[in-house]
Amino acid sequence: MKRNKRHFSFRNSIRTEFAVIFIVVMMLTIGVYWIINSFFLQRYYILYKENRLKRSYDSAETLIRSKDPESESFRQDFLTLCSASNLNAAIVTPGLETVVSTTGDNIMTVRLFDHVFDIDNPRHKKPVVLYQDERYEICIADDPRMKIDYLELWGSLSNGDIIIMRTPLDSIRESVRVSNAFLGYVGFFMVIISAVLIWFVAGKITKPIGEMAEISERMSALDFDAKVRIRGRNEIGILGEHMNDLSETLEKTISELKTSNNELKRDIEKKEKLNSMRLEFLSNVAHELKTPIALVQGYAEGLKDGIAESPEDRDYYCSVIMDEAEKMNKLVRNLMTLNELEFGSDMINLQRFDLTELVRGCIQSNELIISQNGIRIDFDIDKPVFVWSDEFKTEEVITNYLSNAIHYCQNPPDAHSSGDKEKRIEISFSERGESLRVSVFNTGEPVPEEALPHLFEKFYKVDKARTREYGGSGIGLSIVKAIMDALNQDYGVENHSNGVTFWFELDHKDGGNEA
Repeated sequence: MKRNKRHFSFRNSIRTEFAVIFIVVMMLTIGVYWIINSFFLQRYYILYKENRLKRSYDSAETLIRSKDPESESFRQDFLTLCSASNLNAAIVTPGLETVVSTTGDNIMTVRLFDHVFDIDNPRHKKPVVLYQDERYEICIADDPRMKIDYLELWGSLSNGDIIIMRTPLDSIRESVRVSNAFLGYVGFFMVIISAVLIWFVAGKITKPIGEMAEISERMSALDFDAKVRIRGRNEIGILGEHMNDLSETLEKTISELKTSNNELKRDIEKKEKLNSMRLEFLSNVAHELKTPIALVQGYAEGLKDGIAESPEDRDYYCSVIMDEAEKMNKLVRNLMTLNELEFGSDMINLQRFDLTELVRGCIQSNELIISQNGIRIDFDIDKPVFVWSDEFKTEEVITNYLSNAIHYCQNPPDAHSSGDKEKRIEISFSERGESLRVSVFNTGEPVPEEALPHLFEKFYKVDKARTREYGGSGIGLSIVKAIMDALNQDYGVENHSNGVTFWFELDHKDGGNEA
């Protein structure tokens, strides 16, 4: 089933998602920081200043115990303590006489007087007490003259003196406002700059992933030439290497599967072909044996029934039986020879021999039947021609070609116009590079064109009546084909206007004398 290919869009890309997530997280972080800064920074600052006042009170208490409050040394140390903590402070006696003050006027003394006598000035907001014990009290109070809120500590020291310390709160409030405004401006520009940076960084990270996605799509289309060219030892680089390994493994596996599939297909075709050949072979053998068996049975029954009364008739009947038995015997021998050749059980014995002498021996063996049929043999090569082949099997090829030529040799169709009125067989040699072609020509009618591709098939007969007449079985040319295939040499047939040529080739290199 064909799958729909998915393509990446800008909105759905990892790069966009990565950038959006980062920008949102950054904006949330800035927003949370702004909220914390607005609602908790002032409280934290007040708590910090409250602890600072407590430590400053403890330090003042230490100075009172270690030094004379009336001394200049005490005064300098106290002023230094207040300056370091950014405090305004004053110490007065129970009679409200100023011992030391960080201000040149009586503001601190007056303010302390208000606390001591709990005077409720209508111009003052009611103080908010933050901390209180038996020694001192810490509160938030306002100064209507300065219009500033202060964090104040007032209480008594161990020597009986009264102390007041305060630090303004408007500075922290203003700091919070300035900090939030600054954070807003800086955050806005940081979001923009970060968005641009993260876009390019995300592109660098996601570009290899996009390339691998494209290559995986090509791999799904069985294009295994595509390789990931990403280098590095991070996760993406390792993933790219694994994809390349996967591509090679898939290509090798698919190649092996295709090879196995082709081999299986060939095996199936071969099996079907062998089955078809087996059935055809059995049919042809049964057909070839049917006639001689019927003749043998008929003539044997005739002899048994006493039809042949005279010695001449009995001899004739016996001759027919013997002739048909010989044909069946020859057919069986040819089939056994063909079977051995086709299944490779007959070994090939290559040797160097004189082909001229072999051809002359074949002609001499068939001299009687050649003369009986009034055929002229033309073979004018009288010098040795050496070839490399199996001498016995080469002899069988020549014998089959010669036997076929003898039985099909006729006066040529154009004998009157050409002047060639006699039946003729011509055997010739010709060079073909390192091979020697042996041609056997016989005069007569050409083979029908539609029959040429089938001549070397088992049991194939162009003229079945004539083949039966001379005892042919359609096996001879099949034996030629099997022998030449075993020798890995070419063979074939060619039509001429006045006859037919059957040929085959043999290895002629280092063959001695030339034809």
